Amino acid sequence: MARIWPALAGHALVILVWHLTVVWGDIESFILPTPLDTLATLGDASYHWPRHIAITAAEVFGGYALALAIGVGLAVAFCWSRGVERGTMPVLVTLNMIPKVAMAPLFIVWLGYGVFPNMVIAFTISFFPILLTTMRGLREVEPDLLDLVRALNGSRWQIFAKIQLPGALPYLFSGMKVATVLAVAGAIVGEFMGSSGGLGYLMQSRQGYLDTAGMFMGVILVTLIGVAMYGLVLLLERLFVVSDARIQ
Repeated sequence: MARIWPALAGHALVILVWHLTVVWGDIESFILPTPLDTLATLGDASYHWPRHIAITAAEVFGGYALALAIGVGLAVAFCWSRGVERGTMPVLVTLNMIPKVAMAPLFIVWLGYGVFPNMVIAFTISFFPILLTTMRGLREVEPDLLDLVRALNGSRWQIFAKIQLPGALPYLFSGMKVATVLAVAGAIVGEFMGSSGGLGYLMQSRQGYLDTAGMFMGVILVTLIGVAMYGLVLLLERLFVVSDARIQ
């Protein structure tokens, strides 16, 4: 609770400053709505909030899960085979340099509209940090520890499972934290470029009506999806990394 209360107080202060700025500054609602006006949009059935939240959450979590699976899988493959890394890693670096926003229209042409193309965009943006951090973690092993296990006739699989993989977990979770932000950004970029649903689509459609309150609520809900994912990663890190450290 000592950690939670300061965070809650900080958020409450931001909301209070937001409200007072609008009221005391006599700002028009179509420029900056009050927090209460923004919150009131949740009760308006015309926004179809549950549907748009579900679409964006599916895109974010789906793209993130795909990035996690492929990123960790490739990192393990590169760790086991230098030849695979030398042949594949330069190609991945080159592809990562391509602006993902520029690729979004092509994904729409190739894959059409819907959840899956936006999921692919979220994957392409969040994949690389997981790959790089996991690779570094698998290789940041103390040489003395490796020599000890080899002296005890430990197999390559035992070295990987007992030393490299547990030692790589802090690096993996660091990459996963960065990837949470990128996955949310990727899904919203896809919805802006072309979609028939999702919070990004809703915000873009409401722009023409100068519905700033609805757009603000969309931004808040997107942020909450990212916060929920980040909190899940922190929980997993606490379970797998902090618990192991306490046991040791």
